[in-house]
Amino acid sequence: MRAEGSVPFQPMSTPDVPDAPDVPDVPGIAVPSVTAWLEANVPGATGPFRFDVIAGGHSNLTFRVTGADGTRYVLRRPPLGHRLASAHDMGREHRIIAGLQASAVPVAPALGFCDDESVNDAPFYVMGFVDGHVLRDRIATEAVLSEPARRHASESLVDTMAAIHAVDLRAVGLDDLGKHEGYIARQLKRWYGQWNAQKTRELPAVDQVHDELLRRIPEQGPATIVHGDYRLDNCMVNDAGDMVAVLDWEICTLGDPLADVGLLQVYWTGPNDDPSAWNGSATTAPGFFDRADLAVRYAEVSGRDLSQLPFYVSFAYWKLACILEGVYARYLGGALGQRDPAELEPFKLQVEGAAAKALATLETF
Repeated sequence: MRAEGSVPFQPMSTPDVPDAPDVPDVPGIAVPSVTAWLEANVPGATGPFRFDVIAGGHSNLTFRVTGADGTRYVLRRPPLGHRLASAHDMGREHRIIAGLQASAVPVAPALGFCDDESVNDAPFYVMGFVDGHVLRDRIATEAVLSEPARRHASESLVDTMAAIHAVDLRAVGLDDLGKHEGYIARQLKRWYGQWNAQKTRELPAVDQVHDELLRRIPEQGPATIVHGDYRLDNCMVNDAGDMVAVLDWEICTLGDPLADVGLLQVYWTGPNDDPSAWNGSATTAPGFFDRADLAVRYAEVSGRDLSQLPFYVSFAYWKLACILEGVYARYLGGALGQRDPAELEPFKLQVEGAAAKALATLETF
């Protein structure tokens, strides 16, 4: 979904590119012209710059940019090759981050947006670099966070999600970011269409859950910002366990905030929780909350009624099954090169596991 209206930023100039010394080739970065743009549009930015791909993320490309004086920035651009403008809208992403600068939501400083594709073959935006940790596995998490810090990280993650949902849309200029009503119905239509276009076999649970969810959609309250992919490894955390930046806003829109709450339940496996259909181990370390603790904390901080939470958890598992099936289908089609289908069996099983979890959760309410 594309946002309407202009992106709130000062117009950026496109400088002439001077003759430059030989620079190493960086896929996704036209070094001479991007260097000139940075120096002309980002206050204090001084080249030459070093561009390094930052690990993480499965869609838009993220680079760490280091200036001649050691100052670090982050540059985001769409993936190389074919892309859908609506799925990789850099101006929209920049607009969200820029709008949240004065809110209670921790985001990186928004420094500039370039929509002149002659500079780098695609739009891009630049943020200030934020120091912190992205926690993806248990070993790294235990090395970085003490047990008390893990508990605090659990609290901070929930409190930050509640802060996202509490943003005054008009005050930050994001009230026209998307439609306000009918979020779940729109999501069900979108992802069921994706499922039917890409499915590699029949999976009755996906159809059954879709039909039941469509029949049982709870009444939506006032629309809020919905991050759409909110989880621990889409945030940066400091040594004390504070969330210092929320990342990956590319599918953010407006809608039902409880969709984020349900999705976090699916992504999260606490020390005493049953395994999820999502393969992630970071939050299994002692000290982290269990799923039920996350829900209790969110209800306390936000004041929202979570009596319908099982619906949103079922929806999140179902959506995950649809997304993973698309990944599995692309891999079967050769996106990783020619592979023995047996190598891809874990993806197939993960789809089936998510669909089974969606159905089992649906049957609890």
